[in-house]
Amino acid sequence: QVQLVESGGGLVQAGGSLRLSCAASGGIFRRYNMGWFRQAPGKEREFVAAIRWNDGNTYYADSVKGRSTISRDDYKNLMYLQMNNLKPGDTAVYYCAANWNTYGSGSYDFPDVYDYWGQGTQVTVSS
Repeated sequence: QVQLVESGGGLVQAGGSLRLSCAASGGIFRRYNMGWFRQAPGKEREFVAAIRWNDGNTYYADSVKGRSTISRDDYKNLMYLQMNNLKPGDTAVYYCAANWNTYGSGSYDFPDVYDYWGQGTQVTVSS
């Protein structure tokens, strides 16, 4: 059983930056593929970024590509999402998620492949 706790959200003006953190406990963090998703009011949860455990490959949604960087520290059991040049459209609750070892027949951007989820952290970008 893995517990995930997000932090770092807040209110920021458009053009600003935030770094979200996800702290993991209770599992072998270094063997988990990790991801960030977000959900805005009235919308479905959507993929933001992912990082694989075995080779460190990273993946981004087109909406954040070039403005965001996902990273992980396997010694500290932490994952990060650095977001720059934030836009009002980035306003959402951001969730971190963990997938054990393999995506199977799914893909890194499918919420269903993730086994554990955090409670979320609110990001609000004002114009």
